[in-house]
Amino acid sequence: MKFTKMEGLGNDYIYVYGAPKAPEALSVKLSDRHFGIGGDGLVLISLSNVADFKMRIFNADGSEAKMCGNGIRCVGKYVYDKGYTKKTELAVETLSGIKHLRLSVADGKVESVSVDMGRVEVSDEEEVCGMTINPADVGNPHAVIFVDDADKAPVDTVGPAIEKNTRFPGGVNVEFVSAEGKNRLRMRVWERGSGITMACGTGACASVAAAVKRGLCDEGADVAVRLDGGVLNVKYEAGKAIMTGPARTVFEGEIQC
Repeated sequence: MKFTKMEGLGNDYIYVYGAPKAPEALSVKLSDRHFGIGGDGLVLISLSNVADFKMRIFNADGSEAKMCGNGIRCVGKYVYDKGYTKKTELAVETLSGIKHLRLSVADGKVESVSVDMGRVEVSDEEEVCGMTINPADVGNPHAVIFVDDADKAPVDTVGPAIEKNTRFPGGVNVEFVSAEGKNRLRMRVWERGSGITMACGTGACASVAAAVKRGLCDEGADVAVRLDGGVLNVKYEAGKAIMTGPARTVFEGEIQC
């Protein structure tokens, strides 16, 4: 099977065009960083009956995700760079609805992608596992926790505890966020089904929306979210988020499945 390894701010996935059998088990096998290709999961790309393309995302544990912000940017780069389309504005079908992409191209290759992430719903604060969280929905579930210093946050202990808490029967992504200045956030993430990752696009959108709700960031401003893998720019206005960030091809190859 031919594959392409891609990353968006270090959130790395294995990309395959087509529909291989048993993708859940395949994702577990290929995502293993010692005995497989290595990645946060598997992304399948195909044509869509309702959009330009369709993406399916499987986490490293084999569970299927509804949406991945970093992953969908790489999908845009994949289909353009490989000649599946010459459009720079695309519609991509996901389990959380159709997302619209705008590709920034230089020398015939996509360098960055802006994604209309649609509505972000942020709920009132509540307490889970002794932490004050803001539940948020970006087409997938998030629990945003504001802390004094995200770099010192107990991501590896509190993250999995909240992910598996009965408050979230299907699991949840957990973000630890601190303010670094005017419209600047620092965020670390425990991703549902993958653990600690370098970045999470939907998590960045959830964090900015929650920060606007709390008055920590300005609505309609370009907010810089510093993740372990780099910086994402998110604008949250009128209940919707637009996310802009890089997408990069790491390597390509074939693997015996």
